[in-house]
Amino acid sequence: MEKMNAALTIESTTSASTSTSTSASNPIKPSAIITPGYEPRVIKLSEVKAAALCLADAFAKDDVAMYFIETPDRARKSAAANWSLHVSILEYVVAAHCMKGLALTIGPNYDCVALWMPPGQNMDDMCTILRSGMWRLHYRLSAEGKTRFFKEFLPLLHDTKAKVLGARDDDAWYLVYIGTKTRARGKGYARKLIEYVARMADAQSRPCYLESSNAVNPVIYAKLGFAPQKKIQLARARRPIELDIMVREPVKAEAV
Repeated sequence: MEKMNAALTIESTTSASTSTSTSASNPIKPSAIITPGYEPRVIKLSEVKAAALCLADAFAKDDVAMYFIETPDRARKSAAANWSLHVSILEYVVAAHCMKGLALTIGPNYDCVALWMPPGQNMDDMCTILRSGMWRLHYRLSAEGKTRFFKEFLPLLHDTKAKVLGARDDDAWYLVYIGTKTRARGKGYARKLIEYVARMADAQSRPCYLESSNAVNPVIYAKLGFAPQKKIQLARARRPIELDIMVREPVKAEAV
């Protein structure tokens, strides 16, 4: 099995009808008001389907999420078939993060979901691949989808992270996915899920790492302490899909 820990960080968007990163992602608004009464909490395996539906809504129009689904050899597939595959992929990913990572949600009904991979962890072991359902991608993706996912996407993200972080690759918190339901945007949920882990990273003196496929969000991430490192591209579609690589360095607590 190829490495499964490389994935994408994409955010839900400002558009009322679309969600996520490159196509129309909802930036994490620095001025957003946090709705009182809701704090981040850990997602359980029994909640995988509900959490995946949040991300499915958030990433419904995302170029990267669709990169493995809307391929030339699936051109005759119906919208319903594509949606089913989209939801299934996210169910596998959420399950894997419940097992080996940190899956968080906030809001009254899984309104925002963030998937983090903690330092030193990955989804590469056979037990996680089998239990989460990630193995099914070898059979559910088309030939071109498998090429894009296993031979282009995963190696590119894995190698880029290793090069950017260097010796700190295993010491970083990796924000793999974050998305907010369309109806729950503007409440500061995504910011709160990022800050929840950023505080832990600061206490541990560890960096946070992400890839963003939304051209708007790097400016927003900068307000949360992330700095741009480089850009990478997925090149097998009709037009290249660009992702921004960003790193947040740990912030030292001020002496009292």
